[in-house]
Amino acid sequence: MDELELIRERAETVGFATADDLAAARARFLAATRTGPRRSRRWFWAAGATTIGLAAAITAVVTLAPADRIGVGAGVANADPVKVLTEAAGAALTEPATAPRPDQFLYVKTALPEHQTREVWLSVDGTRDGLIGDTKSAGCRDGKAPVYGANDPAKEGTLEDCVPYPAYRADLPTTGDAMLAYLEAHHSGEKGDTNAIGKDVIDLAYEQALSPASYAALFEAAAKVPGLQAVDHVTDGAGRPGVGITWPVSPGSSPDAKPEVLVFDTTTHRFLGTDTTAVMAKTFVDQAGQRP
Repeated sequence: MDELELIRERAETVGFATADDLAAARARFLAATRTGPRRSRRWFWAAGATTIGLAAAITAVVTLAPADRIGVGAGVANADPVKVLTEAAGAALTEPATAPRPDQFLYVKTALPEHQTREVWLSVDGTRDGLIGDTKSAGCRDGKAPVYGANDPAKEGTLEDCVPYPAYRADLPTTGDAMLAYLEAHHSGEKGDTNAIGKDVIDLAYEQALSPASYAALFEAAAKVPGLQAVDHVTDGAGRPGVGITWPVSPGSSPDAKPEVLVFDTTTHRFLGTDTTAVMAKTFVDQAGQRP
């Protein structure tokens, strides 16, 4: 019996983790990070990840397998969205927690529609110039950031007021209730717009890096949002099969408005992306423009 079959057999026997199980796991995890020795293990965030040798400059990397190599089915019939998100939270807690250095960059490669890709290099502490594609992304130092890509050439390189926007969010809550309160206080839509909260969950899971405890809290918070629905037999933007979780659009929205759909691996329930995009690699590197 191979490893995947063992995992499936174990999952069928044990079932989904309960909230109490997650709370106990979280307590053990947080206690270990506070009292245990710091480990140099690299952390990984994605489904189908494989550990590979990397240059010393890279502290963590994940490369996602194409759809025909994942080894999971095309969807789970009648999936329970709360259980899927609870399992996603449990999976996040198993990831090793090694924070990046402040002078590093978060590299994310995303598959987009029409076979396009997006690559970004974002400053871990928000103070260094990064890249979004080939365009410089200004870091904020001492309350000032250079202007890049201005329509007016005279403004190119001039300074403007700013606040740092770190790619590594060490400030986020580590419990589901606290994370939900954070999302409700900072979400991008109107009060009660659950689809806007869904978008904010995606934003935090995509081109930002969180501690494992905060990742778990993010999915625990998402499980508390009303109106959750599971979408069976969905694929992410790279064509990888999974189970989708979505929220209804707000009343009065445009008829063309579509709900956000988060896609999770059907076996591990790790986050893959959305039904139109997919995270293909996510890692820390030493320089903007460096690839794993």
